[in-house]
Parts: sequence; structure tokens; C-alpha cells
Amino acid sequence: MNLKISEKYSTVVLSLKGKIEGGPDASEFNDVIQKLIKENKKHIVVDLGNLKYVNSSGIGIIIRAFTTVKNAGGDLKLANLNDKMKGLLSITKLNTIFEIYNTEEEATKSFK
Repeated sequence: MNLKISEKYSTVVLSLKGKIEGGPDASEFNDVIQKLIKENKKHIVVDLGNLKYVNSSGIGIIIRAFTTVKNAGGDLKLANLNDKMKGLLSITKLNTIFEIYNTEEEATKSFK
């Protein structure tokens, strides 16, 4: 997994690229989320547009981040899901939990 961090409209955008499968990915992603919370940056968008593969551990990483941010009084939203991710979230009913946006721009503007 390749992780790029940027800020837009007072929102942190985490752009994921490649595969997210657990193991070191889980530690890296969790560390980033914890750091953002400590910095009081609690409006987070996870851009999944360049994600090629996600297994059940990868979904668990995203759910854990969502729960951690929510428990800290923030919000984590998803953007740019490909058809596979949309289908996966639909089958697991996680699409009823996450706020999902077609673009990173829509997701970041939703925090205003």
C-alpha cells in the first residue's frame, strides 16, 4: 500500500494506492490515523480511487480507522470507490455505515 497525505479545505485526504491487505499496512494506516487525531485533525477523507485490491483485512483496517476517528469526535468519509469496492461495501452492508462520495472534491466539501 502506498499512502499519500494531503490537506484540502481543512480536511485531511488520505489517498491509497495499490493493495491493502493487513500486516504492515494496518500498522502504517493506524499510526497515521492516531497522529492525525493527536493533531486534532478529525475531518478525514480516504480516497480509494487508486486502490487495486482489498482483502478482508484491508476492509478491517478501514473500519478500525472509521471507528477510531468517530470515537475521537471526528468523521471519516470514503471517496472514489471503484466498482469492486462499491460491490464489496454493498454486500457487507458497510455502505450504510460509511459516507461515500463519487469524488474527493465532493467528500472534502461535505465537511463545510
